[in-house]
Amino acid sequence: MCVGKIKESFYREAIAEYAKRLSRYCRLEIVEVADEKTPDGASAALEEQIREKEADRLLARLEEGAYVCTLEIQGRRYTSEGFAELINRAGLGGQSHIVFVIGGSLGLHEKVRKRSDQAISFSDMTFPHQLMRVILCEQIYRAYRIIREEPYHK
Repeated sequence: MCVGKIKESFYREAIAEYAKRLSRYCRLEIVEVADEKTPDGASAALEEQIREKEADRLLARLEEGAYVCTLEIQGRRYTSEGFAELINRAGLGGQSHIVFVIGGSLGLHEKVRKRSDQAISFSDMTFPHQLMRVILCEQIYRAYRIIREEPYHK
């Protein structure tokens, strides 16, 4: 689940490729909610209002009982094997509906963070949200290959 749409065709093509590869392991659904335009020089109060509006849209689309993983710089870091174990453990624990949430350009509102079952960080660096979607899809694909003990480059 993501805030905003993918504009660049090369990101869309990469995501489509991983979606095709993932189709043999899981049902992947990408849900996009509208992002809010942030004017240059927006005040902290306006930025908070923008994050809250985006949060309301995200939370409205979350299904009851979903295992929610938010992508946050402050989240827990995993190796690829550890990430695979997270996905596998959730599935074995009866939580096969896993939702990964990528916030908008201003990040996630506290309401979304509170709903999260697991905050995940891929890096201390900031990535464009479109690229983060590609990285996330690749890591989910890698995780399923690891879970099934199938070969995958390291």
